[in-house]
Amino acid sequence: MGWKQEVHEPGFKIEVVETKKALGLSLRETAKRFEVRSTGSVFKWERIYDEQGPEGLMVENRGRPPNASKLPTTEEETLEQEVMRLRMENDYLKKLNALVREKEKQARKKKWQ
Repeated sequence: MGWKQEVHEPGFKIEVVETKKALGLSLRETAKRFEVRSTGSVFKWERIYDEQGPEGLMVENRGRPPNASKLPTTEEETLEQEVMRLRMENDYLKKLNALVREKEKQARKKKWQ
């Protein structure tokens, strides 16, 4: 059988982090005391707790986070993205046009030789 990922309840995670802080335990000591397989989990929980408070541990954080940069939040951001896309498209078409003209120019030169 393969390795099975441990799943812990939010209340358990909060208890682990608060006990670690209250008793000044190391990651290893905390993981051993609460029978958590990975010290990395304890480290991650503590980081989330410090950044977001206990509420941060209530949210399921497994998996790839959504890419928020793909979703414009305001109409202004949507318009800015559209302007950027159109500028890139315009630059691309200018370069393509220049390449086509260059090929035509070379074809005319070969014709005259």
